[in-house]
Amino acid sequence: MFPFVLFALAAAVTVIAAVRLSTYADVISDRTSLGGMMVGTLLLAGATSLPEVTTSATAVFVGSPDIAVGNVLGSNLFNLMILASFDIMYRKKRLLGNIHSGHQMSGFVSLALTALVMVMILAPTGVTILGIGIEMYLMVFFYVYSLRKMNEQEKAVPEIAAANEEGEEALQKTTSHIPLKNAKIGFVISAAVIFVAGSLLTIAGDQIATTTGLEASFVGSFFIAAATSLPEVVTVLVALQLANYNLAVGNILGSNVFNMMILVVSDALFRSGAILGSVSPVLALTAFFAIVLNLIVLGHMVYLRQKSPNRFYLVPSVVLLIVYFVASIMMF
Repeated sequence: MFPFVLFALAAAVTVIAAVRLSTYADVISDRTSLGGMMVGTLLLAGATSLPEVTTSATAVFVGSPDIAVGNVLGSNLFNLMILASFDIMYRKKRLLGNIHSGHQMSGFVSLALTALVMVMILAPTGVTILGIGIEMYLMVFFYVYSLRKMNEQEKAVPEIAAANEEGEEALQKTTSHIPLKNAKIGFVISAAVIFVAGSLLTIAGDQIATTTGLEASFVGSFFIAAATSLPEVVTVLVALQLANYNLAVGNILGSNVFNMMILVVSDALFRSGAILGSVSPVLALTAFFAIVLNLIVLGHMVYLRQKSPNRFYLVPSVVLLIVYFVASIMMF
């Protein structure tokens, strides 16, 4: 019983701290030289993804690489499920039909990185440089290159810049009472709280896997991943209430891209070779379903850029939810 209580308490603390972290990140980005690209793709996505960072790092230290990798892949699955759920809840707003084309690139980057991870799990090369799998260097290179391209695209497409300005104005109204100095201090404190809470999530999750007999890959892919993705739920909900659909979708897709870099950190901490070559092949199935959900979202966004939303608008999001629950059952 104790592992479940510890898990629930750690999850609650993680959510509260991560929400505050996102608020402080908004204040810092609004009152410093950081631009909209840094806010959506790095700062905000990085802030809400911090629980995944600490969880995967702790999983490596407790000797559970399956939880470390499963947490990342499962969080990306859960994030896309969040997006589909809110798309259905806010169906009258046509969420995915009212965003800009720049978000498609984030989806493609996440898709490519996930495909690489799936291949490496099924057919590991065993090649390492300084103890880190060679595929991680490829992921970092692709990630940095993609960020540069997304930044260029943001500056080149007026509608994206306008959306960022609109979102920043809306956020500024909700955070104007917070001094910049307090925001910086609060950011550090919140990050420290999340570090501790995220570590407790992993320890409790590992104990749950041991006491219940559940596979560590399942616990990491769905149980822990859902808990560490709760900050994204709150952040997206706030963005939708502000009618800033670009911020909502950008946070989900940006977090998914950022999460893939957590695998690089995990591999650097893992001292027994390439981490993707040391995990259960079952996790390739999680990666496969993440690819499928990515394709559904991307296909939906591309289609809506070409045609106006119709009465079948919700079909892709409904299909996504079905695929997600099928994946949960198969993993279980």
